[in-house]
Amino acid sequence: MIQIELSREEPWPDRDWTALADMAVRAAVMRTPYGELASVPALVEVSVRLTSDEEVHTLNRQYRGKDKPTNVLSFPMVQPDLLETVDQNTDDGELLLGDIVLAHGVCAREAVERDVTFDAHLTHLIVHGTLHLLGYDHLTDDEGDAMEAIERDALGDLGVADPYAIRED
Repeated sequence: MIQIELSREEPWPDRDWTALADMAVRAAVMRTPYGELASVPALVEVSVRLTSDEEVHTLNRQYRGKDKPTNVLSFPMVQPDLLETVDQNTDDGELLLGDIVLAHGVCAREAVERDVTFDAHLTHLIVHGTLHLLGYDHLTDDEGDAMEAIERDALGDLGVADPYAIRED
């Protein structure tokens, strides 16, 4: 069973973001070979932190050596090969899959630039971040293509338009 632990800081508006995060995480997980994580008896926790550009900038510099804010950071807590046997790899029936951290200002600017709603863009970034928690990456073209395909499918399940479609304006 997936559980979202969400924390929100200024400048994120005060609203229930947990439902959006829960749908995005579940959609991402279900489109991978780890889909059973959504229904195993163990508690599979994903922490989602909504925070400022400044905090994400600090984390990005500290953990990735990049001196700028970014839209989303993911911090996996489990090696992907252990995910297949989640019931056997938890002491107490709980598994912390990892942390997803999102920068409000960067996310808001990108949504405007892409001419999509803030919620649609946030959903995409949480799907993207979840895939990183599951061991997916986009360091090579092949990895990136595979990850994008899963994102498209997961977002399609949620009724969110393909963020990678080439728009003809």
